[in-house]
Amino acid sequence: MKKSLAETGFETKPLDSETAAKSETKMQQEGVGVKQSRITIADVADALGVTKGTVSRALNGYSDIADSTRLRVQRKAQELGYRPLSHAQAIRTGRVRSIGLVLQINAHDAQRPFLADFLSGVTKGASDEHWTLTVSTAASDTDMRDTLTRLVEERKADGFILPRALRRDYRVELLRRLEVPFVLYGRTNDLTGCPFYDIRGEQAMEEAVLRLAAFGHRRIGFINGGLEYTYSALRLEGFKAGLAKAGLIYRPEYIQEDAVTVAQGHAAGERLLGQAEPPTAIVCAVDMAALGLYQAIRAAGQEPGRDVSVIAYDGVPEGAYATPPLTTFAVDSRRAGERLARLLITRIRGGHPDTLREFDTAQLVVRGSDGPPPRPDFTT
Repeated sequence: MKKSLAETGFETKPLDSETAAKSETKMQQEGVGVKQSRITIADVADALGVTKGTVSRALNGYSDIADSTRLRVQRKAQELGYRPLSHAQAIRTGRVRSIGLVLQINAHDAQRPFLADFLSGVTKGASDEHWTLTVSTAASDTDMRDTLTRLVEERKADGFILPRALRRDYRVELLRRLEVPFVLYGRTNDLTGCPFYDIRGEQAMEEAVLRLAAFGHRRIGFINGGLEYTYSALRLEGFKAGLAKAGLIYRPEYIQEDAVTVAQGHAAGERLLGQAEPPTAIVCAVDMAALGLYQAIRAAGQEPGRDVSVIAYDGVPEGAYATPPLTTFAVDSRRAGERLARLLITRIRGGHPDTLREFDTAQLVVRGSDGPPPRPDFTT
C-alpha cells in the first residue's frame, strides 16, 4: 500500500508568502517550470501600432497590402519570434499552405537526374514563402486524374504545378472544373486562364539551325520529341524558322517525329542517314534522342561531330560524358522549379492568371558534336 509523506517520516510545511515569492522569482530566472507565452498576431500588431487584420493579411500575402507594410510586418514578426499555427491558418483562410506536384512515373524519363534539381527549386520557392510541398506519383493518366482529385478532396494542397504540358491537357481541364489553382510548366493549346512558366525551346531550335548553317551545312535534319507535348509543335516551328532565316529549303523527308528515348533516336537516325542524300547535320528536340542518333551515326560507319554534326536540347548529364561531348541547349531546372512555386503561390493568393506568365531561355553549351561539314555542300 502506498504511504503518505507523514507515514514515511517526512513532514511538509507550507511556504510563507515571502519564501514562495523568492522561489518563483528564482524559477523564472532559471527558466524552470515556466511556460513561455506564445507570440500572437495581436502582439505583432501592438508592436507596430496597426490592426490584427493588417498583420494577418500582410503575412498571408494579400495584394491589398502595400509592399512596404508587408515587409515591415514580416520583419517585426521575425524579430518577435511569431510562428503561425498551421491548423488555425487553415481554418481561418481555407488554405493548408501547401503546393502539390504529382509526378507521372510511367513517363519516358521519370527518373532523370535533373528531377532532383527541379524538386530542389520547387522546395526553395515554397519554403521562402513558408509553404510546404506535397509530392505524389501516378502510374497512368487515369491514376493522375484520381490522384489529383483525391489530393483536392483531402485538402492536401491549395494548388498544383503541372509539368510536361500537353497539347490538350486533361489535368488543366480537371482542375478548371474543380476550381483549383494551377500553373503549367510549358504551354497548352488553350491558354484560357492558364498561368505558366516556359522555356523558349523554339528559339533554341532556330538558333541551332542558324549555327549549323553558319558552319556551312545545307542539309539539316530534325528529330522531334513526343507529339503529345506542346513543346514538339513549338520546336518544329522554331526549326522551320531557322531554315527560312538561313535561306534553306524545308525538306519534309529530313523530319523525324516522336523520338524521346535512346532507342527511338537510334531508329530515327537510321531513317535519316539511310536516305540517298542524307543530312550532314541533325538537330534533336531532346538530348536522349541525340544519344541514340550517335549510335546510328556510328552504325553507318561515321563519327558524330566529324561526319555528322549534332545539336540537341535539355542539358542532361549524360550528354557531357558522351563521345564527343554533346553540344546542347541546357535548361536551369532548379530555377524553373523555384519560379513555378512562386507563380503558383501568387495565383493561390488571387493573382490573375494572365499576369502570371513567364518565359526563360535555354543556354547553348558548346562541346564537340557540331562543326563544319566534312566537305563543302553547295545544295540549298
